[in-house]
Amino acid sequence: MPKQSPDRITIRRPDDWHLHLRDGAMMEAVTPLSAAHFARAIIMPNLIPPVITGAQAGAYRDRILAALPEGSDFQPLMTCYLTEDTDPDDLARAYEDNIITAVKLYPAGATTNSASGVSDFDKVRPVLERMADIGLPLCVHGEVTDPNIDIFDREAVFIDKVLKPIRKKVPDLKVIMEHVTTENAVDYVRDSRSNLAATITTHHLIINRNHILAGGIKPHYYCLPVAKREKHRIALVAAAISGDKRFFLGTDSAPHTDANKLLPCGCAGCFTAINTMSCLAEVFDAAGAMDKLENFTSLAGPRYYGLAPNEDTITLIKGEPAIYPDHVDTADGPVTVFDPGFPLHWRVA
Repeated sequence: MPKQSPDRITIRRPDDWHLHLRDGAMMEAVTPLSAAHFARAIIMPNLIPPVITGAQAGAYRDRILAALPEGSDFQPLMTCYLTEDTDPDDLARAYEDNIITAVKLYPAGATTNSASGVSDFDKVRPVLERMADIGLPLCVHGEVTDPNIDIFDREAVFIDKVLKPIRKKVPDLKVIMEHVTTENAVDYVRDSRSNLAATITTHHLIINRNHILAGGIKPHYYCLPVAKREKHRIALVAAAISGDKRFFLGTDSAPHTDANKLLPCGCAGCFTAINTMSCLAEVFDAAGAMDKLENFTSLAGPRYYGLAPNEDTITLIKGEPAIYPDHVDTADGPVTVFDPGFPLHWRVA
């Protein structure tokens, strides 16, 4: 159990089960910010070009490790990007050699740098069957990309049209629905008996679609999957604070320069790496559920991935509002930090 008082809580060090670090100058700037609070993170492979082989995942891991501050023990957990040409033997070797921890499924065109994703799911069934045989998890971006489907309905349609058939055909496949945004997804995970879990982001616990659209467009709240109605945000909070071991933190912290966010067709993503723990503490405290914070950030994720929880701890303290920068400077340009819209009285000591 976490050690807790009204203004202080000590929990096992958290992990981030969905993180974008990008590459090059951006990676060098943002990697130390995640490493400051998190012990491990599942690293997304949607670079240009995408990370599709074990060798590429290993090389990317080396670049991340080189970007860490001296003495950091942060562990990047690598993934490969699933394509219709993925070699199942290559994935199996990479998993056996501890190069990758999971495989990432992007429906083609679903989000940033996802053009190489899957269009015909029958073509990847042999890969999924091999993954099920060896216990290699599949991380899923759960949205259909049919332009005839309303963007606010794409997660619910994905569950019915894509995920249910996949799980019926490959029932032993271990699946993580990433960054769920709807009551539909929460209910689907709760109703599933095995081999299914979900990550929930920091920002989807805080914003709904009004934050993006009401009173003018707020591009720094635009993300994919897009935030939904308030009833869905409430369902996500209820899942996060429930103590259910099938729901855990995946920030989906996704840095883009302001220049790319503010284009006429701006990039999707919220950059939350720097202030996630403060934001989460506010959400859990407001819900009277600080005793469930450790499960969500530090226990449920490792349990599902078959890893031991971290032995070291962090302490959060409640007091005067924490001050975070409004942006992070990178050699590529400034990256705006997610603004929750309320004071953050909790901070990591």
